[in-house]
Amino acid sequence: MNADLLKEVNGIKSKLDIMHEDMKRFMERSNQQHLNSIVDGCRSDFFDVIRGYATDEIESSLEGKISKDCHMKNACKALFSDLLNSSLDQIKSGEVSADSINDAKSKLEEMRRKSPYDQCKTCFSEVARLLDKQIDLMRSLRVYRENDLTGESMESLPEKETVVELLEPLSNKQRLQILKALFAETKTFSALAELTGLRGGNLLFHLQKLQDGGMILQRHERGDYMISEKGYRALRGVAELYSDLGSKRISSEPIKRP
Repeated sequence: MNADLLKEVNGIKSKLDIMHEDMKRFMERSNQQHLNSIVDGCRSDFFDVIRGYATDEIESSLEGKISKDCHMKNACKALFSDLLNSSLDQIKSGEVSADSINDAKSKLEEMRRKSPYDQCKTCFSEVARLLDKQIDLMRSLRVYRENDLTGESMESLPEKETVVELLEPLSNKQRLQILKALFAETKTFSALAELTGLRGGNLLFHLQKLQDGGMILQRHERGDYMISEKGYRALRGVAELYSDLGSKRISSEPIKRP
């Protein structure tokens, strides 16, 4: 989101929080059916505002990322727009299930597997970024919450693969610097060298670590470096986890289980 959109969304969210408290008080002395009609009306009005901004962002982002010379541009743009707009439309219902989000991600992954060209990675990374932003919006509006993890899901977490493919590539200050720098834009080797203070083989070592982990891509030999879909999601997840643990003062005491 651009600065103006973010400012407006934050303003709307603040107003919604106030309305939420008013509605809780109103619920105690009002008919539930009448309250539901108010909520539905507010949700509809709010959705129309967000819908306009989000649609414009989808259009401008896809137009900017898909190469003008690609003969599949119109077809891909239509497919991507349909996927993103369908996902966005779920907000109006007031409840988005984990299954519907997983379905959207699966459709995107299926499209990516069928993509014919290496340069298609750029387009799919952008679509994944837009989809993640929509999911963030759903979370902030409290219409989507992921299923809680269970002991069974923890048992299925592969230790070696998790370390090699996720934790190890991120467990270094310079590599984290590189990912942060590539989060919003591509960078040349020289720009990354200036940013990290690394030169020659030292920088190549860390870039290779990130490439081996699937976190970054290089457009072509001696070309710019860019963050991959996996790298984008990994960095976003780390940022959210750090913010959550830091802001809520999570206890380091043993967890109390029921």
